Amino acid sequence: MKYVVIILDGASDLPLEDLGGQTCLQVAATPNLDAMAAEGMIGLARTVPEGVEPSSSAACMSILGYDPLAEYIGRGAIEAASMGIELRPDQVALRLNLVSLADGRMASYSGGHIPTAQSREVISELAAALDDDTFRLYPGVAYRHILVVTGHPELVDLDYTPPHDIPDEIVVPHLPRGHGAALLLDYMERARAVLSAVSVNAVRQSRGKLPVTDVWPFWPGIRPLEVTSFTQRYGVTAAMTSGVDLLGGLATLTGIRRLQIDGVTDGPDNDYDAQAEGAIEALGESDLVVIHVESPDEAGHAGDLSGKIAAIEAIDGRVVARIRELAATENIRVLAMPDHATPIKLRTHVGDPVPFVIWGRGVDASGIARYDEAAARQSGLEVDPGYRIMDLLMGGSGE
Repeated sequence: MKYVVIILDGASDLPLEDLGGQTCLQVAATPNLDAMAAEGMIGLARTVPEGVEPSSSAACMSILGYDPLAEYIGRGAIEAASMGIELRPDQVALRLNLVSLADGRMASYSGGHIPTAQSREVISELAAALDDDTFRLYPGVAYRHILVVTGHPELVDLDYTPPHDIPDEIVVPHLPRGHGAALLLDYMERARAVLSAVSVNAVRQSRGKLPVTDVWPFWPGIRPLEVTSFTQRYGVTAAMTSGVDLLGGLATLTGIRRLQIDGVTDGPDNDYDAQAEGAIEALGESDLVVIHVESPDEAGHAGDLSGKIAAIEAIDGRVVARIRELAATENIRVLAMPDHATPIKLRTHVGDPVPFVIWGRGVDASGIARYDEAAARQSGLEVDPGYRIMDLLMGGSGE
């Protein structure tokens, strides 16, 4: 038996007036997911435990079968692992976004969706000016980077607000706060002065793009304790494809092989066909492959309704369809689901249960011929806690 896990990041949503009270999943054309729901098992999974921030770190840990409460890893540390950063015991890793502020408001949590090449130029200039014995910047993908701070463990306990939670809001009430916050606030002030003169901003503004005005640190993490490998836990070998460092970090920490597939990105320019074919090729060497697609989440954060629907349809038509074709000749079982919801009208994550479908050999047909939130509720099946979803995928295989 081979297994495929397809994560449609942020694809779940809330009903929208613009869609006649339906969600993006309900209006999107998803014939392959619908067929899998009718022929397989559909339900809801609570991937984010009550009281936990509904971030992809908790939600994707759950999908991979790890308890995000008992086995918690700070997101900064996860993304640091993806980038090959080995944290010392006296270091804290924080996710650091390049952002754009206007009149004291969060105009863009992503620096106007700055591309990786430009972003790395900015980080290079910031690092040259600000790196010292306490602070060190590491470049990541697009607007997402890592700031490692040495000698200040108190930063783990500050109160942080992710910048994507406050679109168009005044930022002052959401700055890092608590004992030790002054250190980060001073760093942010010094970064603002550097950013006011970086060369990339002149290029961006000449093209009508938002300039990067500030840095925004959040999501702290320290060096994690040893994590049980995925193979030890489930007895199968695994590989993963993703365009973001979070999933790359989870793969690194759990011993899942990371796939390097040209064209895999975090946005609408993702090469869905290449991602699907690369995952299928990996099944030749691995028992399970995870296909993580970020584009629905990015559209949700941007409030881009048509973009989110297009991303869902692309995953269905170019990824799910290809995996279903493969199942005609291979013994495969598939799990497809979002990690969390990223509602268009909120433009940030929520922790509501998300719809899942399990399809393939040994899975009884639900007869519910639609894959969406309402259909999943109709089934009456809810996996809570959500980290049990991996056991459900692998159970009852008939092997």
